[in-house]
Amino acid sequence: MPTVSEAAAGQDAWKRQDARAAIDDFLESLRREGYAPATCRLRAILLAEFLDHVLGKEKTAALTVGELLEPGHVSAWLEAAAEGATRRRNTLRGPDARAAEESQRARVQSYNSLASHLGAPERLEMPPQGAGEHLSPDEADRLLHTLAVKRPTGANAATSIRTAAVAALVAGTGRTVPELHRLRTDDIDLDQRVVHLDTGSHPLDTRAVEVLRRWLDVRGHITARLEGSDPGHLWIPTKPGRPRDGAEALKPGINRAAVRTLHAAHRTLVMQLLGRPVRPGALLRRD
Repeated sequence: MPTVSEAAAGQDAWKRQDARAAIDDFLESLRREGYAPATCRLRAILLAEFLDHVLGKEKTAALTVGELLEPGHVSAWLEAAAEGATRRRNTLRGPDARAAEESQRARVQSYNSLASHLGAPERLEMPPQGAGEHLSPDEADRLLHTLAVKRPTGANAATSIRTAAVAALVAGTGRTVPELHRLRTDDIDLDQRVVHLDTGSHPLDTRAVEVLRRWLDVRGHITARLEGSDPGHLWIPTKPGRPRDGAEALKPGINRAAVRTLHAAHRTLVMQLLGRPVRPGALLRRD
């Protein structure tokens, strides 16, 4: 039977692990458990930021988990992140902007998830859920421009264009993704520069017209494989679905793209471009 000191040493074994290796093991566990790629990517970015911040402050090349998770290191990281001092790329609000509330919540969630995985007892209190980030008109314009003209290496071109088109309509109409989900191709009139909504016609600005034209062109290439059976959904999957119950996968275009699919594509693309999550709803203007 282990002595009290031996039992205590066993309970603290997590503290002696190499911090970088422990984070890698945690991230691999998320993948094995089937977490969404966007979630895994966000956790990886924020925990790497945490580790690099502490390594830099301590002027060392390696840390144990116990050293990394010292309360002083955690609070210093969160304070630096809140001030924008850990940022590695520009933002819609400029390089010196404070971190968004959602980004800070994501940092706390990442820390707590890692601590839980390691068996560390300390947890951070989650910041209160705010009303959600809203972008100013200038910030929204910059994000829409970025979505329309940039595509990360390896990103699916068709999905990127569809995401830009969805974002342009959210910003231009003031409607959410679920509200725009059931639009049909004949609801879009590019010649008249309008979209027909349940409340009537809504004008489209030049950027929305251009990106919708690109999406409709891409969509046309996808649905051409349906050989005349295009049901007319505006938002369609860009890749075949998964085979189910032994049946062949449905061709893209037969069904609508799910709301969760449109949301996930937006999160993934924005995360790749900006390094932080920005919901489609952030494009909605405040009254």
